[in-house]
Amino acid sequence: MSISPSELLSALNFRYATKVFDSSQKILPEVWSAIETSLTLTPSSFGLQPWKFLVIDSPDIREKLKAESWGQSQVTDASHLVVLTARTDLSRQDIDSWIARLSEVQGTPLDALAGLSGVISSFSSGKTPAEQQAWNARQVYIALGQLMSSAALMGIDSCPLEGISADGYDEVLGLKDSGYATAVACALGYRSADDKYAVAPKARYPHERVIVHI
Repeated sequence: MSISPSELLSALNFRYATKVFDSSQKILPEVWSAIETSLTLTPSSFGLQPWKFLVIDSPDIREKLKAESWGQSQVTDASHLVVLTARTDLSRQDIDSWIARLSEVQGTPLDALAGLSGVISSFSSGKTPAEQQAWNARQVYIALGQLMSSAALMGIDSCPLEGISADGYDEVLGLKDSGYATAVACALGYRSADDKYAVAPKARYPHERVIVHI
């Protein structure tokens, strides 16, 4: 199954960081279900998936998160809000859990996965806890890209939100000691007719400045 080059580029040109959402428009349940599934299909290094994606349904919690987001209206006006969290470490338990899941899904004996388990353990043990969390957060940004691209392909607007207090989000969401911490958030829904940025030309450097063939 594929889409044409023109369809791909049309979707990517459609996407922009939506500043004003139409709060009256909601994403249909079947469409949102596909978006959630796209998140679960995100690739990650070693396949570890060191994340959890929090879909904030509660209006009260979204109001509290708005206060931790410099008052950005996207947090409360968008149809949906996702907080992408990263594991705060990369423990032996995390690795064993993933190896067990891989064995279950692919029908591979655990003994046959011992080598992969050892490679991941060696990689993890060479990092400090802070380095492990930073690595996990970089994996989360792969998920953010997949989320926005998947949404754009279905005509859904999005806005990545880094102008937030991650510690404030963690406090509101009760993430302390959960093993997860806020990395970034993303609002999704439908642009408002009042958003002037919707018609602004997409400003990017020329192709030849950013693409180099070696």
